[in-house]
Amino acid sequence: MIQDFSVKGGPELGRAHLPLLRAEMKRRGLDGFIVPHEDEYQNEYLPAATDRLAWLTGFTGSAGAAVVMQDEAVLLVDGRYTLQVRAQADNSLFGFADLVSEGVAGWLRSHARKGDVIGYDPRLFTPDALAGIGAAAREAGAKLAAQDSNPVDAVWQDRPPMPDAPLRVQPLEFAGQPHGEKIAHIAKTLQDEHANAAVITAPASIAWLFNIRGGDVACSPLPLSTALVRADGSAALFVRPEKVTDAVRAHLGNSVAICDEGALAGALEELRGKTVALDPKSASAWMFDAVKKAGARVCRADDPCALPRACKNAVEIEGARRAHIRDGAALTRFLHFMAGPEGQSGEMDEISAAMKLEEFRRQTGELQDLSFESISGAGANGAIVHYRVTTASNARLERGTLYLIDSGGQYRDGTTDVTRTIAIGAPTAEMRQRFTLVLKGHIALARVRFPQGTTGTHLDTLARTALWQAGLDYAHGTGHGVGSYLGVHEGPQRIARAWNDVALQPGMIVSNEPGYYKTGAYGIRIENLQVVSEAAPVDGGDIPMLGFETLTLAPIDRALIVPDMLNAEEKNWLNAYHARVLAVHSPVLDEDQAAWLQRACAPV
Repeated sequence: MIQDFSVKGGPELGRAHLPLLRAEMKRRGLDGFIVPHEDEYQNEYLPAATDRLAWLTGFTGSAGAAVVMQDEAVLLVDGRYTLQVRAQADNSLFGFADLVSEGVAGWLRSHARKGDVIGYDPRLFTPDALAGIGAAAREAGAKLAAQDSNPVDAVWQDRPPMPDAPLRVQPLEFAGQPHGEKIAHIAKTLQDEHANAAVITAPASIAWLFNIRGGDVACSPLPLSTALVRADGSAALFVRPEKVTDAVRAHLGNSVAICDEGALAGALEELRGKTVALDPKSASAWMFDAVKKAGARVCRADDPCALPRACKNAVEIEGARRAHIRDGAALTRFLHFMAGPEGQSGEMDEISAAMKLEEFRRQTGELQDLSFESISGAGANGAIVHYRVTTASNARLERGTLYLIDSGGQYRDGTTDVTRTIAIGAPTAEMRQRFTLVLKGHIALARVRFPQGTTGTHLDTLARTALWQAGLDYAHGTGHGVGSYLGVHEGPQRIARAWNDVALQPGMIVSNEPGYYKTGAYGIRIENLQVVSEAAPVDGGDIPMLGFETLTLAPIDRALIVPDMLNAEEKNWLNAYHARVLAVHSPVLDEDQAAWLQRACAPV
């Protein structure tokens, strides 16, 4: 995929589409309607056909929700998108609120009126999310009304078709474990939980379970489908038949029944009186209702694929290492280019820089896709945490500013995600001071040892401490899980202030990405991916410890580092990291690139 920089959102969409939705709401007797970002599969990145929030509001971020009443509307986003949403949505049509601190529930609690009927599509909400929203509506004297069909879809006249990309086999050389063994493991989990079956709705879990990949979602090789796994070890995949190739049929063999999507209801009927596990964090409220309607008992349980999918096996970890070496070499070539006359000229722009990096990745011959649309932010645009450059917003990389590039690649053996902040011209003292504070937090998280049972929440403070001491912070999480040629954002683990009760375990890949953002001026982020691994024993220690192996290998801009702000341990880590980058990449670079890398990785 060549990244598309056209403008997909914009205030004009709200002006055109909001009246259409309100007319449909009135026809249905609705005083309000909730439009989440999520689709029927709770995806973060969506096919064009299910990006309802963008169609309605013009906002194209990966998290948000709108509540549309007949006389007002609100668009809620989290801290990553507070600047972007104001640029993309019409503030004369939409108020803005915080998705985390207030949320849809909080907004309804204070804005819904007694007697209001507020519609929602049960396919787009998990029951957990719906419970809080329903309670808030009741407190306000309003009521929620499930809709059999989505009113947005009813008025979306030029809606794109649903995707039908063919499924592909993920070979054992990359998957590391046969799908039959995975199914048997899930069946044993169901037996232990006294469940007869589980309905798997998360596309990443289905891809992992059956060792298949798809192409229904940009940047993530996901197959939009549903799976049913029984405690007796039998399994079925419910998918549009045109997606299934002969190679996939041969791969799945007799161990997996391949069924049309429409056959799911009949399969659920066969479970009447049985106990069916559903994950309330990923399965929709509609799916819960469908299982109950079929006469089965619902067991609320975690997706049984989520944790084993997150704990990569030895083959997947080795694949991640290879992918990061390959990707790191491409990024290093790009950083060499950006350090040269053209990159430092002040004439480059955000789009040409992002395309240059994509070009280096494509030259590997192994790139399947980008792992997300690159965040290419120059100057003030770098302060927009999840900024997406378009032809309308495209800014030059002017001298005396910072350039932030957050990007990644999808390779058959691994998924990458890396952020580097680059000085264009001479950075100011403030830029260097704040970059070094971010670097100190990054190093603290990279170096930490921790005992079994530690969660990402326990570690998040490490990445923020240096910034906090200076009265600074950042409004996003510090780390997210990453899949194995799957989603670039993967649970259940994460590193953030918000509580997460999933302990970090060997094989989990997480990002390490503290940052700092000065609105209207610049953004700073340093991101590497790292895998949880067993730490070497410590003399005198009496319990086994875990730590992180850094996967990402690319230089960190020394022009932005204030060496005197780093202590001896931090300098040792940075110098060892750069020595490793130099040793790994120098043999594959040309003479000029290798000479530059020698300077870029010189000890501080």
